[in-house]
Amino acid sequence: MPYAYLLVSHGSQDPRPVIATQKLAELVCQKVQSNLIGNSYQSQIVSSGVASLLRCETLVGTAYLELSSEPLHEQIKRFGISTIAQGCHCLKILPLFLLPGVHVMEDIPNEVLLAGQALGQDIIINLQPYLGSHPGLGRLLEKQLAATTAEARILLAHGSRRPLSSHPVEALAAILGAVAAYWSVPPSLESRVQELVTAGYRNIVIAPYFLFAGGITDAIARRQEELKLQFPEVSFQLAEPLGATVELAELIWDLIG
Repeated sequence: MPYAYLLVSHGSQDPRPVIATQKLAELVCQKVQSNLIGNSYQSQIVSSGVASLLRCETLVGTAYLELSSEPLHEQIKRFGISTIAQGCHCLKILPLFLLPGVHVMEDIPNEVLLAGQALGQDIIINLQPYLGSHPGLGRLLEKQLAATTAEARILLAHGSRRPLSSHPVEALAAILGAVAAYWSVPPSLESRVQELVTAGYRNIVIAPYFLFAGGITDAIARRQEELKLQFPEVSFQLAEPLGATVELAELIWDLIG
């Protein structure tokens, strides 16, 4: 039988990330449907009376670690019960997170464990690698930056206080020919800009390493306007976050397919 898939994001009071997460789930569903149609067990699915598994709302779901009406393990449990009722007994969970912080390394695994204990042996749950572990993200970021003409690049991630969590960002920045900065921990965006200006750069692009537009990307845009006033001799450009794109859905499918 095919797998069901649950995309787990952080959660937000801003509706934009929620809408984008749902759109991304729809794009992943299209990948799932294409795989089922081309798979040899397609005829078995239809003949066994569970053709509804081809419906996106059954195969691919979304859940949120925080700012939800129920804890993540309850969301996983509810989605698991739904998939079992449709004849599917295998569930893959993908954390839609870019950094291996506390949420990825501790919080989500703990919630998955609680859900698995509640569901018992009726379903197999596999926790997949977090999205930020995919090496193809550098290609997507380079595409975001391709339209810019900056002399210097700053890759701005959220940051985490968990040891070693910044290593993937530093590696990605090196691939992009950028310097890494963080929104919540040092080195900050301001300090990186000051370093680049001191080194003589006058055209700087800021690349937000975030999945979707939201409160933080709005704050980054406001900070960029402040930097323009602080450094009037410097031209600043602000790239878009990754966004719910077909390309991002492809990377997700690589991790869960």
